Amino acid sequence: MTRRGRTRRTALRVALAAAVALASPLLLSSPGAPASAAPTPNAVVTWDALAQESIWDVARQSPHEQARSFSIVHGAIYDAVNAIARKPYQPYLGAPPATGSESVDAAVATAAFRTLEWLFPAQQAAIQAKYNTFMAGIPNGTPKTAGTAIGQKTATAMIAFRTNDGAYGSRVWREGTAPGQWRRTPPGFGSDGAWMMDVKPFLIPNATMFTTSGPPALTSAQYTRDFNEVKAIGAANSTVRTPDQTDSARWWHDRRLTEWEIKRQLAVNNNLTNMQAARMFAMVDMTEMDALIACYYEKYRWSFWRPVTFIPAAASDGNPNTAPDPAWTPLLVTPPHPDYTSGHTCFTAASMGALAHFYGTDRMSFSATSADTGTTRSFDRFSAALAEVIEARIWGGIHTRSADVQGAIIGAKTLAYMIPRYFKPTR
Repeated sequence: MTRRGRTRRTALRVALAAAVALASPLLLSSPGAPASAAPTPNAVVTWDALAQESIWDVARQSPHEQARSFSIVHGAIYDAVNAIARKPYQPYLGAPPATGSESVDAAVATAAFRTLEWLFPAQQAAIQAKYNTFMAGIPNGTPKTAGTAIGQKTATAMIAFRTNDGAYGSRVWREGTAPGQWRRTPPGFGSDGAWMMDVKPFLIPNATMFTTSGPPALTSAQYTRDFNEVKAIGAANSTVRTPDQTDSARWWHDRRLTEWEIKRQLAVNNNLTNMQAARMFAMVDMTEMDALIACYYEKYRWSFWRPVTFIPAAASDGNPNTAPDPAWTPLLVTPPHPDYTSGHTCFTAASMGALAHFYGTDRMSFSATSADTGTTRSFDRFSAALAEVIEARIWGGIHTRSADVQGAIIGAKTLAYMIPRYFKPTR
């Protein structure tokens, strides 16, 4: 087996060991096969799609912002649905008193509506209109009124918990001109998202929990391999990258994350109940979010330069085995923050691992279509999606393999922390 294959398999083993403990009593029983008739989205899935409209379609939030917003919305939804179900799982923040006769749909809608209007006050009228339309489909009466009250309570608790949580703080990325130090990259030369490391986590104790030994030394054999790999396959004009690899790189780079579609597709096709879907979305979204917080701490700590910087500047790195190419450009636009560790692999290891944990298996078929590429990519395992994104960030010319692999390990460690502590059955 090649060094590259061993490194990738090590990262995947770490991720899957954390995610798929098939004998664990924490796992949901496997849902039944999809019904012959087309499944209908439940209230949780419906409001996830409506949340996406506010989070992305209108606000155009960056991926790290998106993760926080979805976690807030689904945390409130989960606590509302779990309360009405009489707490079959551990509450996240709490469980308002409930009889079980309350309208779950009203609770879901209200929890989502109230958190979304808090997150996006400029969109209040549009969010209110969607809420009114949804609520008009629920018969008036005590169940609707009581469900609305529970959704209001869990939203209020979540808003109080996340107020002044460190989001959108003043921290900026550290910049430098010495070899190895991050600097702003073309074409936008932006610097965005450093505040993420200061956000209060949803699950883990703090951002510093999963530190790494850092990127490889510039004169090391590992750095040489990373350099030459991304230089060859990640260039805009690469002659070794295949058309499918090019599509994969662009597909995974879509800011309208295909992972949203994957979660909704799995929930609908597996006929999840509102309770099951609420637990799945909260579990996945919060694990993703905290993996990103830990990842962004590492980005700030190491402040490592990107391929678009280090390939043209290789004459200064002290490594005789890295040849500079002043005209080199990546296939994708480089995100405005440091290379190490990769935010996308942190996020995807957390999401795919949490899904494998929830369903109790790595083997599950799913697909999604990218709005950017217009193409659909399909997978038959959660680990296959993680394996592909590790490669795709290199194929796109925006990350080194070391950054991708360590990102996946951070996502897996975040998941491993979540599993025995949150969302567990109570009976």
